[in-house]
Amino acid sequence: MKEAKEDYINYRISKSAEIFDDAILLANNDRWNSCINRLYYSSYYLVSALLFKNNINAETHNGVKTQFFLNFVKEGIVDKEHGKLYSHLFDWRQETDYADFIDYDEDTAKPLLQEVNDLNERLKDLIIK
Repeated sequence: MKEAKEDYINYRISKSAEIFDDAILLANNDRWNSCINRLYYSSYYLVSALLFKNNINAETHNGVKTQFFLNFVKEGIVDKEHGKLYSHLFDWRQETDYADFIDYDEDTAKPLLQEVNDLNERLKDLIIK
């Protein structure tokens, strides 16, 4: 059972890295809405792995966000700025997927590459420790 848990967590970490690389490719091609979508998912995979590692169940994207805030942001394990970033990514992903006439631009999306990278590094640190 322990190996299966580690395999799942490692898969999620690997998937996050792959999707972050996709976000970079999209940014390099001025595909800002899709870039933001991929940035969200790169963090989502890590947040879900962190919850799984800590035996915290969440069934939906909103559930993952809620459990992340209750167990890690509210407790001060993850700083509030990273929590706000994850919340914004969640909202922006919803908009790019479901709302009409949403067009993010370079000024909004490009700075997120570094911000999400920093968030993802913090999440990986928590998962690996």
